[in-house]
Parts: sequence; structure tokens; C-alpha cells
Amino acid sequence: MATTTALSTFNVSKSYSVTRNHLQFRTFLTYSLSSRSSEFLTPCKSSLIDKKLVVPWIEYAFSARTLHVTAEVNSPEKKKWKPIKELTSEPRYSKAARRFYNENFRESSSQRLSKVLAAAGVASRRSCEELIFDGRVTVNGSVCNTPQTRVDPKKDMIYVNGNRLPKKLPPKVYLALNKPKGYICSSAESQTKSVLSLFNDYMKSWDKRNPGQPKPRLFTVGRLDVATTGLIIVTNDGEFAQKISHPSSGLSKEYIATIDGAVHKKHLIAISEGTLIDGVQCTPDAVELLPQQPDKTRPRIRIVVHEGRNHEVRELVKSAGLEVYSLKRIRIGAFRLPPDLLLGKHIELKPPQLKALGWGEK
Repeated sequence: MATTTALSTFNVSKSYSVTRNHLQFRTFLTYSLSSRSSEFLTPCKSSLIDKKLVVPWIEYAFSARTLHVTAEVNSPEKKKWKPIKELTSEPRYSKAARRFYNENFRESSSQRLSKVLAAAGVASRRSCEELIFDGRVTVNGSVCNTPQTRVDPKKDMIYVNGNRLPKKLPPKVYLALNKPKGYICSSAESQTKSVLSLFNDYMKSWDKRNPGQPKPRLFTVGRLDVATTGLIIVTNDGEFAQKISHPSSGLSKEYIATIDGAVHKKHLIAISEGTLIDGVQCTPDAVELLPQQPDKTRPRIRIVVHEGRNHEVRELVKSAGLEVYSLKRIRIGAFRLPPDLLLGKHIELKPPQLKALGWGEK
């Protein structure tokens, strides 16, 4: 009905053809248009002759939507013009456009100088403070000896040992590593291998995966001793590391301790009662003897703690008169080590996984 009403306003001198979604006119057309319906047509090389619009030899393709609206406008029941919402609504910008604007045009808030240097990959936060105290950092041409100085790397000229700090800071990186035995959680030079060496291939391919982005300086969140395996978080976000590693976060950590020897009920009671570590009474949240596995002869104990003190689980087991054969961390907060993640391999953490660690949506 709408199409019939729309076509009734047109005087067509020759035949026309109808396709699936468009009505095509390939002929010399003469239109008898009202003042309102002319808003839908913008012909070229036209002239008005006796209130009729003559369009010489030009092709028009009208969609079903256009014909429907034209019919509504010319209908006697529709006396008032109603604008189409799709044409008058505010434009919607894509996520990529908003991200580009935020990174290049929005004013960034200033941060502490030591934090900016650490985020840029100069060194650890503590080492950056030492560089600032030694007078090896300048801000806008003046030596700065205060790590708490507020700076903006996009506006301020920051030099470290004579080298200009890049204006653009590297993006935040969050990784979960299945730490193998024999690696230390430190970036200091040592004969013992560092877990950060397991990310050499990741850093080599950084420029290919993130063109134009500065390389991040990675460090571990907390530590696992050289003989302990399992879940360790690696990042370049100091605020994130401070939050999830601080005891105030209340994040529990689950370990599986394989014991060398027999385990009895008295041992489990002794572990659950806790022990003194550095003058502080440490009591585990849960202690459980796991069922015996057919392929493993040694008993295993599941221990959940939240203090996070150095060698806490090993000290708890030792105070009960037991000896740890191997120790593995399998959970931090609500994030559990993926069972298919091989030793020495890592995965990038997504927002749901970060939320499980108590970081929330970023």
C-alpha cells in the first residue's frame, strides 16, 4: 500500500523494473513533486518547468524505506512532518575511535616521578628512587631529587642519565606464569636463572604485536622461592602488584605440599594450629589431606593461607614435624592456575581473570 501511494506521485513516461530491495528507473522521468517530497530527491542538471521537475536521462534507485516515508509524507492522514530519528540522532563513535582520542588528545593526570620512571621500564620503583636521590634525573632542565614530584611524561621533559624518557608510556601487561623449579622471582643479575628470562621470546616479538608501543618492564607480584613451582603473576603495573600482594587485600593462596613420609591426623592438627614466623602467629585458613593418587606414592596436603609471609607454608609443615618434598601454588584469590598450562609457559590475563584476582574491571 505504501509503495502504491508513493508511486502515485510519479508520472513515468516509460516502463520500470523492480528488483529485490530497490526500484530502479532507467528512462526520461518527469516527476510531479510536492514541497515536502522533494526533500527526498537531489537530482543533478534539473530544471523546474511549470512546477514539474524534469530530470533528463539519469538513473535513480529508491529503497523501500524511502518510498515508505514518501508515502507517509504525502498521505492525507499525516499532516505534520516527523523527522527520521536515524538522521537526527547524535553519531556513535567506535571503541577504536574513543581509544585513539583518549591516548592522543585527552589530558592525562600527573603521576609521581618514581612511578613514571618505573612504568617506563627504567628500573624498579626502589631503584628509580635511588636514581632520583643521586641527582641523575632532570625534569624540564632542572635536577629533581624528590621521587614524589608530580610529572606528566606527555608534557614534561624527563631525562635519566642524559637519555630522554619517551612521552608515551607502555601499556599495562598482566601475565600468569606456571613457574618451574630452579628459577628465582627477581630481575637482579645472579647465577640462578630468573623467571623473567622465560619471557625473552615474548619481549622479542613485542614490536611486531604492538607496533609503536614502548616495551614494558616486567616484574613478579610477590615471590615464590627457587624450589616452589606454580602460579606467579607477572606485570608492569605497580599499583596492581601492590594491591594484590598486600595482606590487606585478604587474597587467599592455595598450595599443594607433597610430603616425604607418612602423614597422620596429629600432623594436620599441628599445621592447622599455626606457628610463629618472624614473631607473628601465622594460622592457615584450611588444611586437608588429599586422596592418594594411584601414580604417586607420597601423600599430599592442601594448605590455604592469606598472610603471604616468606616461606610460610614450608614453616607450617616443618613445625608439624614433616618434610616438604615439593610445593606448588595453584590459586591466588579466585583465579586458579589453568590445568593445561605447562611449566614455563604463560597466559595473558583478561578482565574476568583480573576481577578474580580482586583488581576489578579495568
